[in-house]
Amino acid sequence: MPSDIQPSDIQPSDIQPSDIQPSDTRSSDTRSGNTPGAGPIESVGRASGWALMVSELTVLFRRRRTWAMLLALAAVPVLIAVAVRLTSSPVAPGRGPPFLDRVTQNGLFVAITAMVVCIPLFLPLTIGVVAGDTIAGEAGLGTLRYLLVAPAGRVRLLVVKYAGAAVFCLAATLTIVVSGAAIGAALFPVGPVTLLSGDTIGVGESVLRSLLIAGYVTVSMLGLSAIGLFISTLTDVPVGAMAATIVVSVVSQVLDALPQLDWLHPWLFSHYWLDFADLLRQPIEWSSFGTNALLQGGYLLVFGALAYGRFVTKDILS
Repeated sequence: MPSDIQPSDIQPSDIQPSDIQPSDTRSSDTRSGNTPGAGPIESVGRASGWALMVSELTVLFRRRRTWAMLLALAAVPVLIAVAVRLTSSPVAPGRGPPFLDRVTQNGLFVAITAMVVCIPLFLPLTIGVVAGDTIAGEAGLGTLRYLLVAPAGRVRLLVVKYAGAAVFCLAATLTIVVSGAAIGAALFPVGPVTLLSGDTIGVGESVLRSLLIAGYVTVSMLGLSAIGLFISTLTDVPVGAMAATIVVSVVSQVLDALPQLDWLHPWLFSHYWLDFADLLRQPIEWSSFGTNALLQGGYLLVFGALAYGRFVTKDILS
């Protein structure tokens, strides 16, 4: 009877290749993604990649936490504009954040001033929350293993998670610019803008310069997002990954403020965050934009590779 057969009675020599049916290898093929029909699977993989991206963005922007952070960023230019409007005495040049003294002359400077205020703390804080939650959040909820069902795969999931964080970076900077332009136009006169070089440009071009600044700041935050993604692969506690990403941002800015470390400053991901002022010259000085993009790209490559190395070996079943 089959019930009389014990596992110890079966020897490896008793098993013949012909005894192994194709159905026995299906589970291992599924886990590795090597299912029959490479062509159809590749097309399904691409389709599932886009579906995964749409799902990631949908989940991200349906969260109340995401909208709460965006509303907090939108409130910064509103507070600046209202405070300046309610103050009877004009702002003395050199006091307060850059461009604050120009707000009463042209409401378009509200967005630029708010960007200067948000970059050191508020933007890294919100981006640290999103980037730190990418992988650790799924692991903490126990949904990570379900996201890795073939043909999604770990690499594709990692790319989608980082892309979602990058989209949030763009949404955050655009929120500040749009909110600042709206409240500035509501409370102050809007007209031609005098650039740092002394040239004057029209309202349309000044709006374009504001969008360029938003793009510059978005690129500036890509390195921090890559660091947050890597930290998120190291733990299953999302709060810890968020806090660690924010701490890294603060440490980088502290090191950048120490003159004794001048040799290190050009290598810090936060070093060029406030150099978007070169976009307010005529003609535009693109060198800082390019240098900043190269630096953030380097951080993306390094910490993206570290995140990949950690994530592909991460035990998601424990």
